[in-house]
Order: sequence, then structure tokens, then C-alpha cells
Amino acid sequence: MVEELAQADDAVAACVDAAAWSLPEHELVAALDAAHRLQQRLAAVTLTLVREIDGRGTARAQGASTTMVWLRERLRMTVPAARRLVDLATALDTGNPGIRQALADGAINLDQARVIADTATTVHRSAHAEAADKAVGVLVEWAGQFDSTLLRRMSTRILDHVAPDLADAAAAAALAAEDARATRDRHLTISEQTDGRLRLTGTLDAETAALLHAAIDPLSAPTGPDDTRCPGQRRHDALTDVCRLALRTGDLPDSGSDPAQVVVTTGYDTLTRQLNAGALDIGLQLTPDTVRRLACDATILPAVLDGAGQVLDVGRQRRLITGPLRRALVLRDGGCAFPGCDRPPRWCAAHHIHHWADGGPTNLTNAVLLCGHHHRHIHHSNWTVQLGDNGRPEFVPPAWLDPDQVPRRNHYHRRT
Repeated sequence: MVEELAQADDAVAACVDAAAWSLPEHELVAALDAAHRLQQRLAAVTLTLVREIDGRGTARAQGASTTMVWLRERLRMTVPAARRLVDLATALDTGNPGIRQALADGAINLDQARVIADTATTVHRSAHAEAADKAVGVLVEWAGQFDSTLLRRMSTRILDHVAPDLADAAAAAALAAEDARATRDRHLTISEQTDGRLRLTGTLDAETAALLHAAIDPLSAPTGPDDTRCPGQRRHDALTDVCRLALRTGDLPDSGSDPAQVVVTTGYDTLTRQLNAGALDIGLQLTPDTVRRLACDATILPAVLDGAGQVLDVGRQRRLITGPLRRALVLRDGGCAFPGCDRPPRWCAAHHIHHWADGGPTNLTNAVLLCGHHHRHIHHSNWTVQLGDNGRPEFVPPAWLDPDQVPRRNHYHRRT
């Protein structure tokens, strides 16, 4: 398979720089159709490989918490996109050969395949396997005329075509299935932008959507005739108010043995003389005015850093990695330090590089932040962790994974 894919890669590469401008219109359209069909066939191959990798447990064997996280690191795709890929690969491997064949033939695309697979599963539950096969055939035919959005809308009454006697009961089953998919697909992604802001994207299930509206709608109304904020800005400010209210209750779970809190790092001169900016523990920068405003309602803790931003001292040393020592770890590591992991500090525990039970000291040079999965992985695998020449954690993979055992570092939490 590898050799055949390499040959296909060479053939496609030869087309990349081909002079498309010289093609007559009918050949240009034909080339587009051929490229699209090839893309779908390659998608079918990809799904087969993803299913095999997921079934073998390759991701966990190489240190990733899930196949989705492994795909993100390997193929640079988002976790939600990887999850959809794994889910579809599983669905096509468990009784939908017609969908796989249609995708391999280039008759449908990935989005249409997802719709057809979801519908076939629903029909199979509410009717029988024969009806599910008929539904796949009908939807594959419709896919030649309709995009995935219209196809999903039409699929809600597919039993009217393949099993009319079961249509009403199946409509209720379809609603339940849609609710299950909404629960499965719910997610919230927080991504850092280059200009020091965060972008929120996600999909909420119906219950969470109702809760969000109930929480922010009263706070996002215009405050008066002089309120010049647009609706989006008012909703943004309402979300800020909801978060402040939640933090003030004191009822939030602890975050890595500390109460939930916002951590801002700045110099004393910066704070008192309104110089330069401050840094949040999630890596974003704040203006001097914002730092001073937050300091009005804050606990001030000393932290000594050298010119390279390396933490030299944070309060007194303690037996447990809590308080000032943990804050120093957060400043240094920024989150789970294992390569490829993007878990934030609040989801991490502090790990002794040289185990405390074996005489290892509790200090900054013997500690590293690890999420729950990678904390367990380090304790039960042949990965080792050490501090590199720059004082930051690096992880040495086992010889079976990398015979050269080249140290690896996490690049998700870099501040520069």
C-alpha cells in the first residue's frame, strides 16, 4: 500500500504545477471532477488506516491520550476534526460497506458519508438491517443532487421511502438519535490568536444553549440610550460578568490544589510606575492599566525571574508542590509539558522527576507539570523526563519508539 500511495503521490505532484490556464473549458471541468473523485477515494483509504490505528491502540502506545490527540499531533488537524474522522471510520467498519464503496467510488464526499452513516444507524435501530441498506442506497443516489445539509434534512423522513409502516415511530427515534449526536459532538475550543486575544468556537447541546442564554441574556441588554456597544460586544461583556460572578462564589473546584484564580505576572516597577505589560498564566499579555486594575483586588506574591524569564525563586520551599512552588511551575511550563499535549495548568498535577519517595527533593528543578493521562503514562512507561540546558522539561522516548532517543519538547505553551 505504501508503494502504491507513493506512486499516486508522484502522479498528483506532477499535476500541481500543470498549466491549468491552457486547458479548454470542458477539460478544466473534467479535471476538477477527477480531482474531487480522487480526493474522496483517498478519504476512504484514510478512514481505513485511521480505523486500524485506532483499533491497534497505536496512539496510547506512543504516549497520546486518545487517537484524536495523536492525529492532531501527527497530521496537524484539530481534535474535533479528528474525532469526526475516527467516528466515521468506526461507523463504516461496523456494517456500512455501501457507504465505504460509494466514498471509494467518488460518488459521495466525507460530509455526505457522515450523514448517510448516521441515518443508516438510526434506521437500523428503529427498523431492520434491510431497511438500513435501502436507506443507504436512496441517500447515495440523492447525494448526487444535494449537499450534506440538505441531505441531512431529507434523511429525517427516509423511512417514508424505505419502510412507510415504521415512519412515525422512527421519527421519534431519529429525534432521540439527533439528541445523542448533539451530546456526542458538544465541544468548546479556546484558541489563542496572534494579537493576544482568544477565539471561542464550539457546538452546544440544547440544554447548555438554554443555560447560556439564561445566564447572559439579562446581562447583555443595552444599559441605556448611551450604550454604543454592538450586540456581540454586549454578549462578550455579559460572559465576562458571568465568569466574575462564578469566581466570587468560592464554590468552584480547586485548580491544581489552589483555589480557582487568575494569575498575572508583572514586575514591581511595572506595577507601581505603569510600565510595560503583564502576562497571564495562559500566555496572553495585558496592558499596564489592566494590570493595575486587577491588582486592586488581588493578592501580591513575589516571583524573581532572570533576564530570560526563568523562575529563580517564588516564596519559600514547601514539602508539597503547592502554593508559590506550583505557581513557579505554571510560569515555567505553561501547562502539561509532555510533547504534543495542550492541557492547561488547571488540569495538571506536579510530578517529581526524581520520585519524592526515592529521596527526590521538592523544588523547581525536580518538578514538571503533567496532565492526568501523561502523569500516569510517565509512571508506567519507559519515557523519561529531564530538564534541558535551557532549564525547561524535555522527554526522552523509549528506544522502541525512537532508536536514537532524541529528546522531545512541548511547543504548545511557548511564550516566545
